Amino acid sequence: MRKLFFIIFGAVVLFSCKSGQNYQGVEVEIADQYRFTDSTYQQEFEIVNVDTLKVDSLVNIRWVEIFNDPVLDTLVQKAIDNNQDLMIAAEIIQQAQSALVIQRSQMLPNIGYSAGAERGNFILGNAGNTTNLFTGFGAVNWELDFWGKYRRLNEAARANIIASEEGFRATKLSLVSTVASSYFQLLEYRLRLEISRETLALRDSMERIIEERFKKGIIAEIDLNQAQIQSAIAAGSIPVWERLISQTEHLLSVLVGELPREIEIGTELIDQSIAIEIPEGLPSQLLARRPDILFAEQDLIASNALVGAAKANRLPNVSLTGLLGVAGTQFSSLGAGGATWNLGGSILGPLFNWGALQRQVDIEESRTRQAVLNYERTVLDAFREVENLLVNIQSLQTEMIAREAHVKAAVRAQFLSEERYNQGVTSYLEYLESQRQAFDSKLNLAGTKQQLLSSYAELYKALGGGW
Repeated sequence: MRKLFFIIFGAVVLFSCKSGQNYQGVEVEIADQYRFTDSTYQQEFEIVNVDTLKVDSLVNIRWVEIFNDPVLDTLVQKAIDNNQDLMIAAEIIQQAQSALVIQRSQMLPNIGYSAGAERGNFILGNAGNTTNLFTGFGAVNWELDFWGKYRRLNEAARANIIASEEGFRATKLSLVSTVASSYFQLLEYRLRLEISRETLALRDSMERIIEERFKKGIIAEIDLNQAQIQSAIAAGSIPVWERLISQTEHLLSVLVGELPREIEIGTELIDQSIAIEIPEGLPSQLLARRPDILFAEQDLIASNALVGAAKANRLPNVSLTGLLGVAGTQFSSLGAGGATWNLGGSILGPLFNWGALQRQVDIEESRTRQAVLNYERTVLDAFREVENLLVNIQSLQTEMIAREAHVKAAVRAQFLSEERYNQGVTSYLEYLESQRQAFDSKLNLAGTKQQLLSSYAELYKALGGGW
């Protein structure tokens, strides 16, 4: 019992010893509320340690509940199933998991075997008559993780697995956001094409009327030239939107893992709802939801573990070896004289390496400091992105109201100007100007609505998804 006690005690001491420091988390400054969620609220800031931060989970809202467009939902699902970038990210997870298995194996005994046959007059260091020697051995070599080097390397490998999983989630969120934004861009281009075709039809009909009036000497040639110019402008915009539509369809096709083709659309841009709930939550929740922040933290954890592994390299390695086998001068008599065995232990440590091992520790410590700075920068960029999107949505919603009022007024002014021109009350230039304003106002409304919908899609990604 006493021997068993000492064995257990020695094992506990052996495997509780770790070089380097355990991960202590990072202190970052966060606000208690996003700036643009309540314009009347005065933000307050505090320093928190991300390793001890308790984050309440947000209510998860499925992607299909954000935009009520079945075609968009289908495109998103196809992209998740077929996109090559997402599949590449999934393979990285498999590689990281295999790397952990390899790393863990370093803590276990290496078991091997050897067999041989020799003939000569100088065997086993003895000179004499010609003889044979047959051997067969099993060997064990076990480097004890006395200073925790391999356990630190295991920590780094586990952190790499989690980082790869967060990288996969980041790729997935980016893919969903890109598909949605590209889809809304496609809707905008198609609406712009429709507006351009309607405007061209209107200007063509007006040009024919102007041409008849010119032939009858009612109006000057300058009016006809102006009408021709406006028709050419509308006609020239049509191939532009057709080209952009095709390019956007090709982009969406590749995103969903297909060859370039025409993309079916669902709800038209003008009918897309912008009454979307934004459960942005508290800023502290961003630290536990955004995959790029979590990726940066795992990179820091891995770097911290590698510091411990580098420090352990400066200490002696303790190894146990064992050999068990048989030997004989005749193959048929192997083992006749009993088994051959050997047990031993060794300590191998560095003595003079001219500071190389210390410099390796310095490098790993520098990389850890670099990882801390990268984490802090990632957090700052994340909050900047969310705040920018929140103010974008807020301002675009206000802009939408103005754009809609502009379209309504411009269309009415175009109608009145046409009536006044037909009655000879005003010049053709006034009518052309009102027509141009109506055309531009419709295009601007389409662009503003696309930006608003795309901002919602980008906010989904910026908040870490899951809502």
